[in-house]
Amino acid sequence: MIHNIIRWFIVVLVLVTARGTCSLFAQEVPYKYDEKKAITTASGLKYIIIEQGKGKKPKPGDKVSVHYHGVLTDGKKFDSSFDRGTPIEFPLGKGYVIKGWDEGLQLLNEGSKAVFIIPPQLAYGSNERPNIPANSTLIFHVHLVQVKEAPVFKPYTYSEKDVKTTASGLKYVIIEEGKGAPVKQGETVNVHYHGMLPDGKVFDSSFERDQPFPLQVGVGQVIKGWDEGLQLLRRGSKAVLIIPPDLGYGARGIPDVIPENATLIFHIHIQE
Repeated sequence: MIHNIIRWFIVVLVLVTARGTCSLFAQEVPYKYDEKKAITTASGLKYIIIEQGKGKKPKPGDKVSVHYHGVLTDGKKFDSSFDRGTPIEFPLGKGYVIKGWDEGLQLLNEGSKAVFIIPPQLAYGSNERPNIPANSTLIFHVHLVQVKEAPVFKPYTYSEKDVKTTASGLKYVIIEEGKGAPVKQGETVNVHYHGMLPDGKVFDSSFERDQPFPLQVGVGQVIKGWDEGLQLLRRGSKAVLIIPPDLGYGARGIPDVIPENATLIFHIHIQE
């Protein structure tokens, strides 16, 4: 009997040494919690910290890695990264996730486990989503796995005299000529980009996500200004594309992101 107990403690010690925590004692999702202990923020978000992490709190723009288990108030699961075995990564506070997540994750330290009870106005509101009815309160069991400092992109500098204009009205300037082959229609390229409006407001940036965007050129996967502009460049090039509305999102724009009839400025780097 005593030998079995000693052997069990040796196994535990090995697990603690190898993993830093023992999975035998780790709380699995869904976490157990008492909603009466929830803290409610001014926005209406409720949260309960299950396990306090020891890392830093993320700031807007920081890249976070998060595991989550999402259920409705009746306990029905609608999505879970734990099931897939891979956390999701995204820049915080940039609108890539629902408002309740952007707010809630900034309240946690790296390594924390928590439950978010998110009211409809901080989730999908009156819109339906797969397995999520309209006006649903969502409950997320989350683990803030990692926080990385936000990558900082400094927009390229250029002179207006170096800007060229094509017959379509696209304007472009090559900041640094790449050494790779010219980009051709139908080819797949990976492109880092930093999208701005003429007033300098950034609406999207793969540089901030630290993840270039893959696309097939010239087949309509992206706006016309991109399809045309990329074929003017070589792989490895850095350039600025100044795209008029009719080669961008035109009169429709993108609600809450890009105004109607907006000129778009993209600082891009085509990967080799």
